[in-house]
Amino acid sequence: MTLRERLEQELEDLRTTRDELRVRVHLGKMGAEEQWEQVEKQWQHVESKLKIVGEAGREIAEDVGEAANLAIEEIKAGYTKLRKLL
Repeated sequence: MTLRERLEQELEDLRTTRDELRVRVHLGKMGAEEQWEQVEKQWQHVESKLKIVGEAGREIAEDVGEAANLAIEEIKAGYTKLRKLL
């Protein structure tokens, strides 16, 4: 599995979690909205990085891919916090 494929799979898994949490935040506690906004900013950042991975040369793609991977881990942690708030 290539770096891009792995990152796309990670994002697809997060997309499912994101969709579920979006509904719960809308229906849930007010404190969750702030956490949601923080994680959404990270989400937008990761999506833009993944586009760069697809367009860049191998060396640049690996660097960007690693940065995207770290951001994915931060998003996962953010979603875990959201689940606890809800």
